[in-house]
Amino acid sequence: MRSDTILTTGWTFAAGFDPDHASTEIDGAPVEVPHNAVDLPLSYFDETAYQRAFTYQRWIDWDATFEDAEVMLRFDGAMADSTVWVNGVEVVRHADGYTPFTARLTPHLRRGERALVTLRIDGTENPEIPPFGGQIDYLTYAGLYRDVHLIVVPRLGIANVKIETHDILTSAQRVTARVHLACPGGTGPDATIAAILRGPDGTEVARRDVTVPAGADKSDIAFDDLSGLALWSPDTPALHTLDLTLASDHGEDTLSTRFGLRTAEFTPDGFLLNGEPLKLMGLNRHQSFPYSGYAQGRRSQERDAEICKHDFGCNLIRTSHYPQSTAFLDRCDEIGLLVFEEIPGWQHIGGAAWKAESVQNVRRMIERDWNHPAIVIWGVRINESDDDHDFYSATNGMARDLDPTRQTGGVRYITDSEMLEDVYTMNDFILGDFENPFSNRPRTALRDQTEVTGLKAPVPYMVTEYNGHMFPTKAGDPEQRQAEHVTRHLDVLNAMFGDPHIAGCIGWCMFDYNTHKDFGAGDRICHHGVANIFREPKFAAHAYASQRPRDAGIVLKPVTFWARGERNIGGVLPLIVLTNCDAVELRYGGLTKRVEPDRERYPHLPHAPVVIDHRHFSRDELGRWGMSWEDCTITGLVDGEPAATQRFVADPLPTTLEVAPDATTLDAGARDEVRVIVRALDQAGNVLPFLADCVDIAVSGPATLIGPPRAHFQGGTTGFWLRASGDTGAIEVTLTTARFDTATLTLTAR
Repeated sequence: MRSDTILTTGWTFAAGFDPDHASTEIDGAPVEVPHNAVDLPLSYFDETAYQRAFTYQRWIDWDATFEDAEVMLRFDGAMADSTVWVNGVEVVRHADGYTPFTARLTPHLRRGERALVTLRIDGTENPEIPPFGGQIDYLTYAGLYRDVHLIVVPRLGIANVKIETHDILTSAQRVTARVHLACPGGTGPDATIAAILRGPDGTEVARRDVTVPAGADKSDIAFDDLSGLALWSPDTPALHTLDLTLASDHGEDTLSTRFGLRTAEFTPDGFLLNGEPLKLMGLNRHQSFPYSGYAQGRRSQERDAEICKHDFGCNLIRTSHYPQSTAFLDRCDEIGLLVFEEIPGWQHIGGAAWKAESVQNVRRMIERDWNHPAIVIWGVRINESDDDHDFYSATNGMARDLDPTRQTGGVRYITDSEMLEDVYTMNDFILGDFENPFSNRPRTALRDQTEVTGLKAPVPYMVTEYNGHMFPTKAGDPEQRQAEHVTRHLDVLNAMFGDPHIAGCIGWCMFDYNTHKDFGAGDRICHHGVANIFREPKFAAHAYASQRPRDAGIVLKPVTFWARGERNIGGVLPLIVLTNCDAVELRYGGLTKRVEPDRERYPHLPHAPVVIDHRHFSRDELGRWGMSWEDCTITGLVDGEPAATQRFVADPLPTTLEVAPDATTLDAGARDEVRVIVRALDQAGNVLPFLADCVDIAVSGPATLIGPPRAHFQGGTTGFWLRASGDTGAIEVTLTTARFDTATLTLTAR
């Protein structure tokens, strides 16, 4: 039977690499995986610190299950150029930091003996390996940053399975499983496969038994004439399971794979999911985290998916600009968050060998992820690169051969680009042009697609980036910039919802991220996100959240810090209130004003913001917004009744240190991680955006702190992650500041 053990512990790590390390035990430090080779500070760091070689080693002890079996190590991700030796013999090299690779141990194992596995990782930005060769606007943190699996299977085993669904909108649904077999030691014998199709609740739906003739390396299993199987969608992400059991003279191998039944089609008239129109509203995501780089585990990956869908109200995310963790994709499947996944790259196209490697990146990405129902389009073009007919004919051809069930896209920012993909995917940053003294274009949210494509008729079309670097906004920036940041996102969303030929738009980006010195702010952070680097939302995040239906949660977010002198002209007008309520009631200084959403400026949004300005006050009433600043209450109304309220005080003072973990229980065995957000609040419960204090963090119990023990507030908040250390018990976190009472947080590792 198959066994799959995640090797979290037992690793030894050393900076640098010597050829002797391939066969000799190193004198290094014990580490756990996922592991970041070099932890960087939050800002003002030297990004070249990890651009060198590192060594990881581990002993593999002989086990009785290895007898007459295939034994391998699968590395889910190592950045960037990896070579593996077993007992001094090179067994595999993998020049791709984002997809898995396997080191076959079987020929190197001896009964009763240990085997030494050495992994050399080179974090150098090697110009022969995508995405390197030019400048890239993100960091590629070196390290063994994803899980490593010790896998033991029979000599004839299941290598992979691709599940295709057909006719799912009819009463005669069909499912085909294309099972790929492997017999590395020779030719496989006769075998049988028992396949059981299970519904979302685990009950058996159908069963098939097939015979596999000797020497075959694949077998197709058809489930025909099914009916009534639940469809996968964002609202009802029903996941089915295919259980496979391969039996032969070598023994039994088992594999379970989840999948969903859904159709996804980009058309000139928009996007259709299961035959129904769906406007796509999403954000771009980097897989990086403060301090730990790429090396965060399953729970952190899952939480990012949850934030994007549940907190920000999006239905789509783009994995910019590379394949991301399968834990992240698994969670997207589970919660119904659609995914645009793409190959590694950023603007630069290399030489012939580089291109060949990139074509293989397409293959690796698709073969790893083809059963995720959340993925609705493959990105097979280097982000924002120039046209290259032969190269992109090859990437598209590879994708279509491997997976004809999904369309391809290629993200560009040049107009009149050759359309070799199925969907014209465009980064449209035109909104910033009104600031360009050399441009005569008026402020425009999005260009008409025919202007972009140069084609006479509409084609399947999606906007894949906008805003971002055109208007970077820090969480603690002045209120007027925050309001403009919000307006820019609203303008694009309104234009997208108003154009039936645009399938959707994906904002740049979900959260701030560390980057090279050539990009971002002077602190080496790109402040492009609608959330800060700890995933704490800025005002602009609520522009997205407010578009969701009310049954998903009431949104009421006034875009203000409520301080008279915060604006250039004083006061808070015009005041944008991001909400999905019917109307907003403002109470200030004895005045009560009821204002409805601004449908004049935002006619196409599902939920236009309320914009309170001089139109809603008489001259005498405006005079009451004078030198004496007063408290204010803003209430969201639904069907005339209060649905949400936010109160502002005229004299905000540090009152409460709010400590908000994403969870209070950690999985000790999985080395679970939990994010903790710390907020400095005033007496009304609002964040104090300009409080610049620090907080000291002390952790006791079976967990470690990711990052430094002293954090600084930015925009009134800060954050950190805790990682379970493997033992069980209570975890106590103590937070100390100069202005607040000491706060304590208790969590449990189970």
